[in-house]
Amino acid sequence: MAEHMYKVIELVGTSTESWEKAAKTAVETAATHLQDLRIAEVTEMDMQISEGKVVTYRVKVKVSFKYHPEIS
Repeated sequence: MAEHMYKVIELVGTSTESWEKAAKTAVETAATHLQDLRIAEVTEMDMQISEGKVVTYRVKVKVSFKYHPEIS
């Protein structure tokens, strides 16, 4: 079995609707720029509040992807 190496980066996704959509935004945007995404882990969630109302959901996500040294 071949050995593999993975790189982990941290992203912040946002949404005006939910934390789930914020996480999905982060992962799907990353997928347009990176290959072989493997795991996404939500590490932190918070909200931006204005005038007593939630206006933005934010999620920090650690995303791992297969590292291809021949491409980098």
